[in-house]
Amino acid sequence: MTTGVFAIALDVSVLAVSLAMVLCVWRLVRGPQSIDRVLAVDTLYMNTLALVLLLGLRLQTQLLFEAALIVAMLGFAATVGLARFLSRGDVIE
Repeated sequence: MTTGVFAIALDVSVLAVSLAMVLCVWRLVRGPQSIDRVLAVDTLYMNTLALVLLLGLRLQTQLLFEAALIVAMLGFAATVGLARFLSRGDVIE
C-alpha cells in the first residue's frame, strides 16, 4: 500500500472519478436523446478505465492494469457498435 501525499491524492482522485461515474449514470438514465445516452456510456467506460487504473496504483497490483486493457477494448467495441446502430439502424451488415 502507498503512503503519504500520493495515497491521499489517489484517494481524492478515486472519489472524483466515482462522482463523475454517478453523473454519467444520471445522464444515461435521464438523457433526452439517444445520442446523449451513447455519450454517457462512452464517458462511463472511460471513467471505469480511470477508476481501475487508480485502484491499480493504490493497491500496487499488476492484475488491475490488465483488467484496464480489457475494459478499454470492450468499451471501444461497444462505442463502435452503438454508433453504427444509431447511424445505420443495424450493427452487422
